Amino acid sequence: MKMKYSDGNEIKVGDKVKVWEGCFGMVVCSMDTEEYTPSYSKEEWGYLNVGILIDSDEAGLIHYTESEEELELIQRGEDT
Repeated sequence: MKMKYSDGNEIKVGDKVKVWEGCFGMVVCSMDTEEYTPSYSKEEWGYLNVGILIDSDEAGLIHYTESEEELELIQRGEDT
């Protein structure tokens, strides 16, 4: 199942997001869609099996297995 933002839009690799107030990051892989960035390869992170991985400025890497109400799209990635 593809994860979505609270507005119904699909979460995609490369999206810049607000994780929570004062914390921003980028979606660096989606195990649900098997999309990975060069820095976060399937070989390294595919074992997580489900969800998305966000590289955040405040908390580092965050693995979400379910959609979070607070997660907000700021800007779509350039290749999406």
